[in-house]
Amino acid sequence: MNSKEASKNIRKMIYISLLVAMSMVLHIFENMIPVPFITPGTRLGLANIITVIALYTLSYKETFLVMFLRILLSVMFGGSISRLMYSLSGGILSYIFMVFAKHLGKEKISIVGVSCAGAVFHNVGQLLAASLIVKTMSVMLYLPVMSVAGIGTGIFVGITGNFAVEHLKKVFGVNNNWF
Repeated sequence: MNSKEASKNIRKMIYISLLVAMSMVLHIFENMIPVPFITPGTRLGLANIITVIALYTLSYKETFLVMFLRILLSVMFGGSISRLMYSLSGGILSYIFMVFAKHLGKEKISIVGVSCAGAVFHNVGQLLAASLIVKTMSVMLYLPVMSVAGIGTGIFVGITGNFAVEHLKKVFGVNNNWF
């Protein structure tokens, strides 16, 4: 490996580390905000801003790494096994559908649409995990309420992520091949 390739790998590793660190800060900040939602466990999903940024600036594999490390670290620093199950099931399903929406709707689905798809399917993943744990599909009755909340937070996350990605492109020339 020559010095140029090593430098490129180091920059990418630093960028991924910064994204994971920022997502952890947003996760901790979000835990301090009292959110009066109707359904238990509903959150703003601020850390997903970083996942959206990663999705538009890194490869799919690297984006998954950012999302997975954020979930793993957030559980290690103040979670439980049940939170890990809910977060992973929601995060993985959300990731799959965001990649699907971004890939298939290249020109037709905006970053806000991709974010909303991720938010809704994050809720679906969590409810599927809950239905497996409690052994009843009746928890899926929360889905309409959680979907409305998810779309609202998905719009906010998408707008914020879009602003950040556009800013990165202008200032640093960041895109999927910037490394």
